[in-house]
Amino acid sequence: MTHSEQVPEPAPGSAGPRDWAWTRLETPIGPLLLAATRDGLAQVTFHADERTTRRALTRLEQRFGGPPAPEIPHLRTAVAELTAYFSGELRSFTVPLDWSLTSGFNARVLHALADGVPYGSVVGYQDLADRVGEAGAARAVGAAMGSNPLPVVVPCHRVVASDGGIGGFGGGLETKRLLLALEGVLPAPLF
Repeated sequence: MTHSEQVPEPAPGSAGPRDWAWTRLETPIGPLLLAATRDGLAQVTFHADERTTRRALTRLEQRFGGPPAPEIPHLRTAVAELTAYFSGELRSFTVPLDWSLTSGFNARVLHALADGVPYGSVVGYQDLADRVGEAGAARAVGAAMGSNPLPVVVPCHRVVASDGGIGGFGGGLETKRLLLALEGVLPAPLF
């Protein structure tokens, strides 16, 4: 089952208050803030220090219409799967995804990425634009990657420049290099 088949895409802003919960996970690329609803994992935030976490939680409370719940089962699944991924034991995420924090072109591109670019492979910005039927939209694909609410799980780190460079990355280029090295696309850093 593909990610796009797991969770239907709701219209942004169409739902009232929603149950959600969050946690912070220490990883080899730094702390990640994870937020999930009853539909699935909704957000992954890089560099989740206290300031970044406070800002993300304020936005999530506004988006989901209230404070977090004590627990959401999908959060435990996401923590377990990300822990296994960073240990080199998981190559494909199965945690359900809540796509409600993205829509339109960005959502189409992110679905194509999640469904069509497996662990250990990369795709060019233009190739991904072509896959969603938008020839010439390589820059827009880059913008979609920058707005990805589910990095690592929806692997925007696997999108690279056509000139052989690794392209940009919202989590920072060093984070992108580390993720690509973990997946065997780049050599592991020497130090």
